[in-house]
Amino acid sequence: MRLATYNVENLFNRAKAMNLEGWAEGKPTLERFAKLNGLLGQGAYSAADKRSMVRLLDELGLHRSDRGPFVQLRQNRGSLVKRSRNGEITIVANGRSDWVGSLELIQAPVDEEAMRNTARVMIDLKADVLAVVEAESRPALRDFNTEIIGGLGGAPFSHVMLIDGNDERGIDVGVATRAGFPIGTMRSHVDDRVDGGPPIFSRDCPEFYLTTPSGLRLVLLVNHFKSKGYGSLADSAKRRLAQASRVKEIYDSLIEQGELYVAVVGDFNDTPDSDALKPLLEDTTLKDAFTHERFDDGGYPGTYGSCTAANKIDYLLLSPELFLKVNAGGVFRKGMWPGSRPVRWEVYPELTRKENAGSDHAAVWVDLNI
Repeated sequence: MRLATYNVENLFNRAKAMNLEGWAEGKPTLERFAKLNGLLGQGAYSAADKRSMVRLLDELGLHRSDRGPFVQLRQNRGSLVKRSRNGEITIVANGRSDWVGSLELIQAPVDEEAMRNTARVMIDLKADVLAVVEAESRPALRDFNTEIIGGLGGAPFSHVMLIDGNDERGIDVGVATRAGFPIGTMRSHVDDRVDGGPPIFSRDCPEFYLTTPSGLRLVLLVNHFKSKGYGSLADSAKRRLAQASRVKEIYDSLIEQGELYVAVVGDFNDTPDSDALKPLLEDTTLKDAFTHERFDDGGYPGTYGSCTAANKIDYLLLSPELFLKVNAGGVFRKGMWPGSRPVRWEVYPELTRKENAGSDHAAVWVDLNI
């Protein structure tokens, strides 16, 4: 069987602020969105909170209406804000119970050719089990599977599953499998916390229990750790460390229960030498597929962007018994922008502009003799 992981960077729609050219352009909007959402969720709004809300609403382009260029405010019942004719904003609610509504990121369609290149990667991978990172919902994954993959002449996956996670941007994790690899028990970890604090996982760490045609069971833990994109680097690293530590606990528990074939996969948003990933890479029996003698990285050590060693952030970590079953592996980059000076790797002929890339991430795969 072939096991793979692929960060698709959304299938049909993506937060408009994340579609801007270069991460630096969208980062301030996402930071302000997160900060304002945190303030709005409080039970009581202090005078200082209200001043911060006014400033953030203005910075998000919501000073004259409830819809800005990237963010929309919904006031369904009650009122959060009132606006004067000169654009002055007043926070009239005194706490979250005074109004019903939400702050939402405005969605925009993914580039059409990029969408098709994402599908081409998923077709050409020929994976029996594919972990999907940054899919917006199960219906989106289901429809992409039948309409886009099927429309390009590919064989749709027989089963797709995605459990909605903690991220409000529509970037969840899921799995797609072929006939003969049914999805059985599923377990979500969206509510895992430390001492009553915030949720550990930015998205989720779902456990998928799959059966192979030979009758063996494979347990798949799909992850997308906190990015370095917004918030301080120290806080982001601390969050990834907490996530890696919790995944270690889940993995160790599975091994203690007698599970032999366990894979921890996905986009960990950090490199193998990072302190944040040490709980997984150094303190468990998990083995990185990249280290297998039959794994071919295609001449580039990374999986993201320019694929340098500093951009090795996508992983297939395998339990010892599963690692022994590897007979081939590699990195699939045909849907990634290859650069222009020089062109680093072969791509689809339809990938003529950076915007046409199926993703900034490569897909990573292994063939397993189970």
